[in-house]
Amino acid sequence: MRRTRFAASLVAFGGSIVGSILVAPPAGAHTFSFTEVRATVEGGAFTVDIVCDLDALALGVPSSADSGALAAEIAGMGEPARDELARKLAEFLARRLRVRFDSVPAPYEVSFPDRGKPVPPDAPPTAFGLVARLSGRVPARAREVTFFASRVFPLVRLSWRSGQRGAPVEEVLVPGAESHPFPLTGAAVAASAGETAGRFFALGFTHILPKGLDHILFVLGLALLSPRLEPLLAQVTTFTLAHTVTLALSTYGVVQLPSRVVEPLIAASIVYVAVENLLTARLRAARVALVFAFGLLHGLGFAGALSELGWPEGQRLCALLAFNGGVEMGQITVIGLALAVISAWTRAGAGRLRLVRGASVAIAAVGAYWAVVRVVAP
Repeated sequence: MRRTRFAASLVAFGGSIVGSILVAPPAGAHTFSFTEVRATVEGGAFTVDIVCDLDALALGVPSSADSGALAAEIAGMGEPARDELARKLAEFLARRLRVRFDSVPAPYEVSFPDRGKPVPPDAPPTAFGLVARLSGRVPARAREVTFFASRVFPLVRLSWRSGQRGAPVEEVLVPGAESHPFPLTGAAVAASAGETAGRFFALGFTHILPKGLDHILFVLGLALLSPRLEPLLAQVTTFTLAHTVTLALSTYGVVQLPSRVVEPLIAASIVYVAVENLLTARLRAARVALVFAFGLLHGLGFAGALSELGWPEGQRLCALLAFNGGVEMGQITVIGLALAVISAWTRAGAGRLRLVRGASVAIAAVGAYWAVVRVVAP
């Protein structure tokens, strides 16, 4: 009886995961959600523009919610209620964002410069606009400044601009990280190789866990084929080599494909691996070759997402290797968790074949759904 209950709980847990994947927005295969931050220091003052979905942030809902419905909900409030919502949003941002000069937080005012203005025809509907502006004074004799956003915000794509310099200095911050110090006088100092490697490693890992749902399903499909470690390592090694090659080639502009082609094919690769699990119980050479081809596709997906964020100047190779290392660590973690669940299932007395078939059918269904959606609405 205890084993039956344990098996049932595992089935329910797996079902809840699949259900959450099915109801999740059918986003691109490997996309990054990020917050654009544009900081300017000039004439003894600073402004930091945070570009994000302010309506969703004010109402406490995910940014994937319908922007038209959110704007209509806020517009339907009375003016006092809207003003109170704006006040609470400003307080929220003041608690979650920091501008530090020489490690000391600087006071600032929060405003919404686009609030109440007509929305451009090509922009999504919004009540508060898409820009929250932090404005303050630079302390006397300050030497450097940093920016920090709490983990409430996704990846931050930050650019610093000073009146004393031409081109802005850009940086990508993982959630909860503080920026590299931006000097107020003299030349900007680039982040060290170690800092760049650490941030892009974390970026690669979090792009798999918990955000890379389709990559997770593909790796799970590989883990389900055989209980033996050797076939699994053969597939994973092949997949790793393949997506490393195309990630590097695409990053340096040698090979590129549009996401509308790559992303449906990635979803199709999930379907193929899951369906083959239903048809065979042993690893064949043809499967290893196809896994290599699918790895090439996944590498193009990674590269397409990273191109939106940009690469650190002069440290592209370091960032590329660190990101790929983070991806592999995330992948290994997924495989370890999958093997642990399979082992627990079999120790509970449930048939392994039943788990493999049930999970493969669910993975194939989700992959097919994604493939159709990405073709119909890329």
